[in-house]
Amino acid sequence: MNQPRAKLWTKDFTIVSGVNFFVTLVFYLLIVIIGVYAVDEFHASTSQAGLATGIFIVGSLIGRFLIGRFIESIGRKRTLITGSILFIFTLLLYFLNFGITFLLITRLFHGIAAGMVGTATGTIVAQIIPASRKAEGIGYFSMSATLATAIGPFIGLYMTQHTDFQMIFIFSLVIGIISLVTAFFVNVPQLEGTPQPTETKGFKLSNYIEPNALPIAVITLVVAFCYSSVLSFINFYAIEIDLVSAASFFFLVYSIAVLLSRPLTGRIMDLKGANYIMYPCIIAFAVGLFLLSTANISIILLAAGVLIGLGFGNLQSSTQAIAVKLTPPHRMGLATSTFFIFLDAGLGFGPYILGFIIPLTGYRTLYVILGAVVLASMVLYHFLHGKKELPRRTRVNEPTPGTH
Repeated sequence: MNQPRAKLWTKDFTIVSGVNFFVTLVFYLLIVIIGVYAVDEFHASTSQAGLATGIFIVGSLIGRFLIGRFIESIGRKRTLITGSILFIFTLLLYFLNFGITFLLITRLFHGIAAGMVGTATGTIVAQIIPASRKAEGIGYFSMSATLATAIGPFIGLYMTQHTDFQMIFIFSLVIGIISLVTAFFVNVPQLEGTPQPTETKGFKLSNYIEPNALPIAVITLVVAFCYSSVLSFINFYAIEIDLVSAASFFFLVYSIAVLLSRPLTGRIMDLKGANYIMYPCIIAFAVGLFLLSTANISIILLAAGVLIGLGFGNLQSSTQAIAVKLTPPHRMGLATSTFFIFLDAGLGFGPYILGFIIPLTGYRTLYVILGAVVLASMVLYHFLHGKKELPRRTRVNEPTPGTH
């Protein structure tokens, strides 16, 4: 234990985390205002406004699915730069007023660009983080997105109250340009070890989805589906239980819980293995949902936010770390895109499915049911990954060149 710890906060790690923060910031900034924009500017129906919000995630899924297949042949930095340029180009399209259909097309291609950038940043950061600090590093990296999820909606709502939509689009464009300029300074080292085998021509699922990452991605899908109920319906629930003012602080305490806990949980996972984090976090998430279902005063609502932050907030980074650790270096791009495809699918399609259930159950019962689903996911995790964990470390925490 005398040897020094591998350096984590390198220039490249900081730059990639910054790019991820800027792109995620624009995503969350626009997602809270785009529905209102569609209604105000184009007199869109409620369903069209909802589609304008959600079609971005569909685009992101398409971008991740396609770029995960080709990122190694295109090159990781080239993918990042290309995605960033496309991201800026689609931001420029928001200034063109050609009706609701054009806005939907813009949102779709904006999502594809964001999916490209997100896959590139996730793949690059997984490569440059030292193997001995993989979970800790991914925890810090994903905190950049956590900050953006708290700051983005705040800026979006603030700007809608104090300026017009054109200024919001200008601000988003400036952030996109900063992201692109920053991306040029990242240095992506050459992959070491076994060269990438020639991919099978024609359609083969393993060319688009990483099989090693698939089991943990399924767990990600389940917990993200449950978390989407919080992300999409907490404001409606708060109105119903008359805790609107407290709800405005919900994601703030959620973010604080994540920011304070992730450095610790990442280190524990690197030292002890994934099970030491996954099981407690699943329990914390479930208890948070149960507590949310009983909320009748502000302190209970905010306490639920803390527990959900400790639970889902750390599950998100931990499952990503597992997906990367189980994958050979030349397949990291596919592993990253596989993880985010399942994460985005849970967050994106969850609200649509739950929208049919809420009229039958109400919000309180829904959160009880989803709390039970989260608890059940502990059994699913055990059989898909947990029982395969070695006592001290995740199996491929220290991969050797050429071993799979």
